[in-house]
Amino acid sequence: MDFGLHADLTLSVMSINESADMNVSADMNSRAGPVTAREIMSTPVITVMPADSVGEVIQVLTESRISGVVVVGDEGGIVGLVSEHDLLAKNGRTVADVMTTAVMTVSVDSPVEDIRHLLVERRVRRLPVLDRGRLVGVVSRRDVLATLALEWVCGVCGQPVRGTSRPLSCPTCRGAAERFTLEQQPPGP
Repeated sequence: MDFGLHADLTLSVMSINESADMNVSADMNSRAGPVTAREIMSTPVITVMPADSVGEVIQVLTESRISGVVVVGDEGGIVGLVSEHDLLAKNGRTVADVMTTAVMTVSVDSPVEDIRHLLVERRVRRLPVLDRGRLVGVVSRRDVLATLALEWVCGVCGQPVRGTSRPLSCPTCRGAAERFTLEQQPPGP
Protein backbone atom coordinates (compact mmCIF):
# COMPACT_ATOMS: atom_id res chain seq x y z
CA MET A 1 0.00 0.00 0.00
CA ASP A 2 1.36 3.41 -0.95
CA PHE A 3 -0.21 6.48 0.62
CA GLY A 4 1.38 9.54 -0.96
CA LEU A 5 2.04 10.54 2.64
CA HIS A 6 1.37 8.07 5.40
CA ALA A 7 -0.62 9.18 8.41
CA ASP A 8 2.52 8.78 10.57
CA LEU A 9 3.79 11.96 8.90
CA THR A 10 0.91 14.08 10.21
CA LEU A 11 3.20 16.19 12.42
CA SER A 12 5.53 16.88 9.50
CA VAL A 13 2.57 17.82 7.32
CA MET A 14 1.37 20.29 9.95
CA SER A 15 4.81 21.85 10.17
CA ILE A 16 4.95 22.27 6.41
CA ASN A 17 1.46 23.82 6.35
CA GLU A 18 2.29 26.16 9.22
CA SER A 19 5.40 27.42 7.48
CA ALA A 20 3.45 27.80 4.23
CA ASP A 21 0.78 29.83 6.08
CA MET A 22 3.47 32.22 7.32
CA ASN A 23 4.60 32.82 3.73
CA VAL A 24 1.07 33.38 2.38
CA SER A 25 0.83 36.79 4.04
CA ALA A 26 4.10 37.93 2.47
CA ASP A 27 3.09 36.54 -0.95
CA MET A 28 -0.28 38.29 -0.89
CA ASN A 29 1.21 41.60 0.23
CA SER A 30 3.67 41.63 -2.66
CA ARG A 31 1.03 41.43 -5.41
CA ALA A 32 -2.31 42.84 -6.43
CA GLY A 33 -5.27 40.83 -7.66
CA PRO A 34 -7.43 38.05 -6.31
CA VAL A 35 -6.23 35.31 -3.98
CA THR A 36 -5.61 32.08 -5.93
CA ALA A 37 -5.58 28.35 -5.25
CA ARG A 38 -1.77 28.46 -5.03
CA GLU A 39 -2.01 30.65 -1.93
CA ILE A 40 -4.63 28.67 -0.01
CA MET A 41 -4.20 25.03 -1.09
CA SER A 42 -3.19 22.33 1.34
CA THR A 43 0.11 20.61 0.59
CA PRO A 44 1.50 18.03 0.42
CA VAL A 45 -1.41 15.94 -0.86
CA ILE A 46 -2.27 12.67 0.85
CA THR A 47 -3.12 10.14 -1.87
CA VAL A 48 -4.23 6.52 -2.14
CA MET A 49 -4.18 3.94 -4.92
CA PRO A 50 -7.23 2.20 -6.48
CA ALA A 51 -6.08 -1.23 -5.19
CA ASP A 52 -5.82 -0.06 -1.55
CA SER A 53 -8.40 -1.57 0.79
CA VAL A 54 -11.32 0.36 2.18
CA GLY A 55 -9.98 -0.35 5.69
CA GLU A 56 -6.65 1.25 4.82
CA VAL A 57 -8.35 4.38 3.49
CA ILE A 58 -10.52 4.67 6.60
CA GLN A 59 -7.35 4.51 8.70
CA VAL A 60 -5.68 7.24 6.63
CA LEU A 61 -8.75 9.51 6.86
CA THR A 62 -9.13 9.10 10.61
CA GLU A 63 -5.42 9.38 11.44
CA SER A 64 -4.96 12.39 9.15
CA ARG A 65 -8.22 14.03 10.30
CA ILE A 66 -9.39 14.65 6.76
CA SER A 67 -12.67 13.78 5.05
CA GLY A 68 -11.43 12.65 1.65
CA VAL A 69 -8.36 11.76 -0.40
CA VAL A 70 -7.26 11.91 -4.01
CA VAL A 71 -6.88 8.57 -5.76
CA VAL A 72 -3.91 8.33 -8.14
CA GLY A 73 -2.99 5.68 -10.68
CA ASP A 74 0.38 4.04 -11.26
CA GLU A 75 1.60 7.00 -13.32
CA GLY A 76 0.57 9.51 -10.62
CA GLY A 77 -2.42 10.89 -12.52
CA ILE A 78 -5.73 11.52 -10.75
CA VAL A 79 -8.21 8.67 -11.26
CA GLY A 80 -10.74 9.58 -8.58
CA LEU A 81 -11.57 10.80 -5.11
CA VAL A 82 -12.77 8.83 -2.13
CA SER A 83 -14.61 10.59 0.68
CA GLU A 84 -16.26 9.68 3.95
CA HIS A 85 -19.56 9.80 2.08
CA ASP A 86 -18.32 7.28 -0.50
CA LEU A 87 -17.20 4.96 2.27
CA LEU A 88 -20.53 5.22 4.09
CA ALA A 89 -22.80 5.07 1.05
CA LYS A 90 -21.11 2.44 -1.16
CA ASN A 91 -20.15 -1.18 -0.63
CA GLY A 92 -16.80 -2.50 -1.73
CA ARG A 93 -13.46 -3.90 -0.63
CA THR A 94 -11.09 -1.60 -2.50
CA VAL A 95 -10.80 2.10 -3.25
CA ALA A 96 -11.67 1.33 -6.89
CA ASP A 97 -15.01 -0.11 -5.73
CA VAL A 98 -16.10 3.00 -3.83
CA MET A 99 -14.29 6.01 -5.34
CA THR A 100 -15.92 8.78 -7.33
CA THR A 101 -14.37 8.93 -10.80
CA ALA A 102 -15.89 12.20 -12.04
CA VAL A 103 -13.31 14.59 -10.59
CA MET A 104 -13.30 18.36 -11.05
CA THR A 105 -9.94 20.08 -10.68
CA VAL A 106 -8.69 23.67 -10.56
CA SER A 107 -5.38 25.20 -11.57
CA VAL A 108 -2.96 26.90 -9.19
CA ASP A 109 -3.99 30.23 -10.74
CA SER A 110 -7.76 29.77 -10.23
CA PRO A 111 -9.22 32.69 -8.23
CA VAL A 112 -10.79 31.84 -4.87
CA GLU A 113 -14.13 33.26 -6.02
CA ASP A 114 -14.24 30.74 -8.91
CA ILE A 115 -13.30 27.93 -6.52
CA ARG A 116 -16.00 29.03 -4.06
CA HIS A 117 -18.55 28.97 -6.87
CA LEU A 118 -17.57 25.41 -7.86
CA LEU A 119 -17.67 24.16 -4.27
CA VAL A 120 -21.14 25.61 -3.72
CA GLU A 121 -22.78 24.98 -7.10
CA ARG A 122 -21.40 21.45 -7.56
CA ARG A 123 -21.77 20.59 -3.86
CA VAL A 124 -18.26 19.21 -3.53
CA ARG A 125 -16.04 19.51 -0.47
CA ARG A 126 -12.59 19.52 -2.07
CA LEU A 127 -10.92 20.18 -5.41
CA PRO A 128 -7.52 18.84 -6.47
CA VAL A 129 -5.17 21.60 -7.64
CA LEU A 130 -3.07 21.06 -10.77
CA ASP A 131 0.01 22.87 -12.04
CA ARG A 132 0.67 21.98 -15.70
CA GLY A 133 -1.31 18.75 -15.27
CA ARG A 134 0.55 17.69 -12.10
CA LEU A 135 -1.23 17.31 -8.74
CA VAL A 136 0.26 19.89 -6.35
CA GLY A 137 -2.43 20.49 -3.72
CA VAL A 138 -6.04 20.30 -2.62
CA VAL A 139 -8.42 23.18 -1.86
CA SER A 140 -11.21 22.37 0.59
CA ARG A 141 -14.23 24.31 1.78
CA ARG A 142 -12.28 25.09 4.95
CA ASP A 143 -9.42 26.61 2.93
CA VAL A 144 -11.87 28.90 1.13
CA LEU A 145 -13.67 29.81 4.37
CA ALA A 146 -10.37 30.97 5.82
CA THR A 147 -10.07 33.58 3.06
CA LEU A 148 -13.31 35.19 4.23
CA ALA A 149 -11.42 36.28 7.33
CA LEU A 150 -8.67 38.05 5.34
CA GLU A 151 -8.26 41.58 6.57
CA TRP A 152 -6.45 44.22 4.53
CA VAL A 153 -5.34 47.35 6.40
CA CYS A 154 -4.83 50.75 4.79
CA GLY A 155 -1.28 51.99 5.39
CA VAL A 156 -2.49 55.60 5.29
CA CYS A 157 -5.35 55.69 7.79
CA GLY A 158 -5.42 52.18 9.31
CA GLN A 159 -8.92 51.34 8.00
CA PRO A 160 -9.43 47.53 7.92
CA VAL A 161 -11.25 46.00 4.92
CA ARG A 162 -12.20 42.31 4.68
CA GLY A 163 -12.06 40.47 1.38
CA THR A 164 -10.36 37.89 -0.80
CA SER A 165 -8.35 40.46 -2.72
CA ARG A 166 -6.57 43.74 -2.06
CA PRO A 167 -9.08 46.65 -2.15
CA LEU A 168 -8.73 49.03 -5.10
CA SER A 169 -8.81 52.01 -2.72
CA CYS A 170 -9.54 52.82 0.91
CA PRO A 171 -13.22 53.60 1.57
CA THR A 172 -12.18 56.15 4.23
CA CYS A 173 -9.16 58.07 2.91
CA ARG A 174 -9.13 56.87 -0.73
CA GLY A 175 -5.59 55.51 -0.30
CA ALA A 176 -4.36 53.49 -3.30
CA ALA A 177 -4.45 49.68 -3.47
CA GLU A 178 -0.68 49.33 -3.00
CA ARG A 179 -0.99 51.02 0.42
CA PHE A 180 -2.92 48.01 1.78
CA THR A 181 -1.18 45.18 3.63
CA LEU A 182 -2.61 41.84 4.63
CA GLU A 183 -2.91 41.44 8.40
CA GLN A 184 -2.29 37.99 9.80
CA GLN A 185 -5.36 36.91 11.75
CA PRO A 186 -4.79 35.31 15.16
CA PRO A 187 -5.92 31.68 15.48
CA GLY A 188 -9.17 30.89 17.23
CA PRO A 189 -12.74 32.18 17.10
